[in-house]
Amino acid sequence: MHPTKKSWKVAVLDMYEGVPNEGMRCIREILTKYASMHALDLQFDEFEVRQQIQVPDTSYDIYISTGGPGSPVASEGSDWESAYFSLVEDLLEWNRTEKVKKPAFFICHSYQIMCRYYQLGNVCKRKSPAFGVFPVHKSAAGMQEKVFSALPDPFYIVDSRDWQVIELNYANLQAMGGHVLALEKERPHVPLERATMAIRFNEHFIGTQFHPEADAAGMHMYLQQNEKKKQVIDHHGIEKYNSMINQLTDPDKIMLTHDRFITAFLDYAIYGQLSERLAAIERLVQVAAHTDNEHSFF
Repeated sequence: MHPTKKSWKVAVLDMYEGVPNEGMRCIREILTKYASMHALDLQFDEFEVRQQIQVPDTSYDIYISTGGPGSPVASEGSDWESAYFSLVEDLLEWNRTEKVKKPAFFICHSYQIMCRYYQLGNVCKRKSPAFGVFPVHKSAAGMQEKVFSALPDPFYIVDSRDWQVIELNYANLQAMGGHVLALEKERPHVPLERATMAIRFNEHFIGTQFHPEADAAGMHMYLQQNEKKKQVIDHHGIEKYNSMINQLTDPDKIMLTHDRFITAFLDYAIYGQLSERLAAIERLVQVAAHTDNEHSFF
C-alpha cells in the first residue's frame, strides 16, 4: 500500500502557551517514527498559537491541534482564538469545495474550545478533577469509527483534567455532520452525566478529550519528578499515585492507545485506509470482541 505522493506537510498547532509539557515531545516522536516506518518525506512545522498568535495557512496536508493549560472558556473572543477559528473555518470551506481534503485532529484543550465555539455542548468544570488511567467506552458510532478500529472496547487513556463536555446539543452536532464516539468510564454509583471523550466533528475533523499521544515511559518519568509526585499525592493521595504508576506499565492500556490511535489517524489521512500493520491488528481486535461477546452469554 503506497500513498499517491511521498511528500507530506503537517501543521502542529501548539496550544501549550509556553508551559513545559510532554505532549509536544510525544507528537514529534510519533510523526518522526511514522515517517521513518513508511519511508515518507513528512515535514511538520509548529505554530505557537496562544502566545504568539501563530496560525498556519491552508497549504498543509494534515493539522494536529494540541492540548494545553487553563480554561477553555476564558479565552473566548481573544485575538488568538479569532485567528485560530479563522483557520478552522478556512479548512471547513476547503473541505467543502476541494477534492483533496485536509484532515484535522483536536486534542483536549483544542477539543474543548471546538465544542464551545460550535455550541456542541456544555463546556464546564468537573465537580472534582479527574486523574488516573481510566477506560473509555465506544459509542455505537465509535464502534464504526475507522480511527478507533485497531483499539478494543473499552480502551484506556491517561485522564488529567478539570474540564469536561456534557449536555450535548445533538441538533448542532448533527448539523455539523458530527457524532459522539466515546464516553468516559461508567460510574453507576455517581448521579452525574458521563462526559464525552471523543467526537467526530465531521468527515475530516476528529477530536478527543484525552491525550492519545501520551506515552507510558514519558508519563512514568514525568510522575517520578519530586515536584510532580508531591503535587499528585497532595491532590489525589498515595494510592491513586501508585495505581497510576502501576497501570502505566500495562501493555494493554496506555501503551496500546499510544501505538494505535494517532497512527490510525495518519493512516487514513495519507492512505485513506489503515496500514497493513494496523489492519492486521484490527482483525485481531474484531476476533477478540466476537469471542468476548460469545462468552458474555454464559
